[in-house]
Amino acid sequence: MSDSLNISDVVKKTGLSSRALRFYEAKGLVMPVRTASGARYYGAAELARLHQITLLKHAGLTLVQMKKLFEGRQVDLAVMLEAQLKMLDEEAAQVKKAQAVIHIAMSRISRGEPLDAETFCSLIESGDRIMKQENNWKELIGEYYTAEEQARWLEQTQPLNGLFSQEEYLAQWKDLSARIEAALPLDPESDEALAFVREWFTLLEPFTKIATQEMWEGTRNFYAEMPKWEGRVDTGFSSTVWNFISAATQAAIAAGKDIGPVPTWMKTGK
Repeated sequence: MSDSLNISDVVKKTGLSSRALRFYEAKGLVMPVRTASGARYYGAAELARLHQITLLKHAGLTLVQMKKLFEGRQVDLAVMLEAQLKMLDEEAAQVKKAQAVIHIAMSRISRGEPLDAETFCSLIESGDRIMKQENNWKELIGEYYTAEEQARWLEQTQPLNGLFSQEEYLAQWKDLSARIEAALPLDPESDEALAFVREWFTLLEPFTKIATQEMWEGTRNFYAEMPKWEGRVDTGFSSTVWNFISAATQAAIAAGKDIGPVPTWMKTGK
């Protein structure tokens, strides 16, 4: 047993508690050597097994699943891991939702706004709606953009994370959209239409600052298809408003008018 470690040494080496070690032994996952006095000693094989248990636990596998793997019993590992991944995705979504609600609450507190239990519960309900919208967006985006395109978007838009409240930002789009809807029908070449265009691109400025021409054109093509997917997600505006803004923007660019904070290449109409 010169190369073996007693339970105290294993606790120090692995970071596992003695209670956890005894529990794994009781479940048949490890089999330390027992002396006549009942002391436990762990050899290299047992230490390797404890390392495996720790890794598999991080992956979310249960002790029952681990035991089947260790015993070499027939296990459809692909199906098991797929189910585990789905469960972890669901847990990650719940964590993300909770984080979003807490960020909103902290933002309101920092502004000196009162936040009682009723208001906080309202934020949680709002968070549920936001998460549902995010899932719908992911599904829709997957239909129009490749995995590579989505990866480039995520990398490019990373500076926008946490920059502002998505809920409040969406409310601003809805307010602008409602005012445009109320003004229609409207001549796209009118001064009133130009004012709406400038307000539109002012709201869009956070995206403008980080978007590449490829992202702009991809967005334009995506919203050109809006009648096909409208209603599946909440964009903050209707396809009617989008079509009007598109026409008014083109009219303003053709007339050489200032339409607000947009890239130089857009102002030139290229």
